[in-house]
Amino acid sequence: MKTTVIGATGTIGSAVVSLLAERGNDVTAASRHSDPAIDLDDPAAIDAFFAAIDNQDAVICTAGNAGFGPLAELTDDQVRLGLDSKLLGQVNVVRKGLGRLKPGGVFVLTGGMLAYSPWPGTAAVALVNAGLEGFARAAALDLDGDRRIVVVHPPLVAETAKVMGMDPAPWPDAATVARTYLAALEIGGSGMPLFVDGFGPE
Repeated sequence: MKTTVIGATGTIGSAVVSLLAERGNDVTAASRHSDPAIDLDDPAAIDAFFAAIDNQDAVICTAGNAGFGPLAELTDDQVRLGLDSKLLGQVNVVRKGLGRLKPGGVFVLTGGMLAYSPWPGTAAVALVNAGLEGFARAAALDLDGDRRIVVVHPPLVAETAKVMGMDPAPWPDAATVARTYLAALEIGGSGMPLFVDGFGPE
């Protein structure tokens, strides 16, 4: 299976690349520094990336930035960051990557648990994560050739919790989260969200 992973150098993305390679996938590991490179914040760069690669069986996106902060303190730039990068960036991956997705292929986008279980200071991020799920549900109705789209909502991963000075023990590591992305390739269905076992909505 020919699979592109966008955000391949990130904590989750690198784990997804490793798992898929172990399973025999032909993986294109894409990031701002790969060749060809891709930058979700730049629609022209997304166009150029897809123009430079072959047709794919799957396109997985684990990239995208978003802003955090209490609602009363959020700046316009913090709100726009998530809308332009994580939300519109992934929407554009689907729009601009359609011509490179084989019939029967799948787009796998990354939302996050905050769409369902927000914390204080996460309104801007929760907006983006929930928006991605709404987009996927509607986009699934427009895809043809048995193409699919799925949104994975990962929780905080242990590696990131540790960097943030939090107790990593309650959270799955990136390798565990990567298995949910593999499931998105294998179990079928379109327009639906997927959750890491034990970390779905209550």
